[in-house]
Amino acid sequence: MSTLGIIGSGNIGTAIARLAVNAGVPVVLANSRGPESLASLVAELGPLASAGSIEQAAEAGDVVVLSIPLTAHTSIPASLLAGKAILDTSNYYPFRDGRVAELDEERLTTSELVLRHFPGAGLTKAFNNILAHHIPELARPTGSPDRSALPVAGDDAAAKSKVVRLIDQLGFDTVDAGPLAESWRFEPETTAYTRLYVADPSTPDEKLLESAAGPVSSERLNEALKNVEPVRVGARKF
Repeated sequence: MSTLGIIGSGNIGTAIARLAVNAGVPVVLANSRGPESLASLVAELGPLASAGSIEQAAEAGDVVVLSIPLTAHTSIPASLLAGKAILDTSNYYPFRDGRVAELDEERLTTSELVLRHFPGAGLTKAFNNILAHHIPELARPTGSPDRSALPVAGDDAAAKSKVVRLIDQLGFDTVDAGPLAESWRFEPETTAYTRLYVADPSTPDEKLLESAAGPVSSERLNEALKNVEPVRVGARKF
């Protein structure tokens, strides 16, 4: 695959960058603090990683990972991602993002809201339903019997195919959850969100960030997505 642009150097963006360089995919990382803030991370990731501006990360390749807080997405000029396949890891967390009426009233899903700002792009939601430290724990080569699957949702079939190919390179199978309108099925507080990948189901919430990961097959994920109960977004606090 060509170079991968990654906008956002938080836990998820960094985890994806690690898998990418391990798979031989060059990455250009960017964040809101500037390339100099990424010097130590880039040095740790090795020669396939470089730091750049948000513009440089957006220009780097056909696929761009957008892994920033939801309220920050409008700070990225829409023109930068026109024609790109976006891998969007966004989640709506009211405790962090404040209340967003269109989401609370379920007029839009989180990624539909993000795509509205990037109308010229093809956006696929992925990597939002798994804890960052579980990403490297569960990544496996193609064909491994204990390979885990991640859900993807998107309206643009060509862009979704590019993202699926990338996710395969990174070490995961995928289950197509449908269009962005169905992406609520693996958003926070659903049964397909994070806990699905925790090895011990009895792990208390306060211990989740220390929890061991357990593989989730495509079949198990597909069943979880099919049977998930809707969560009333306006009632969410997390």
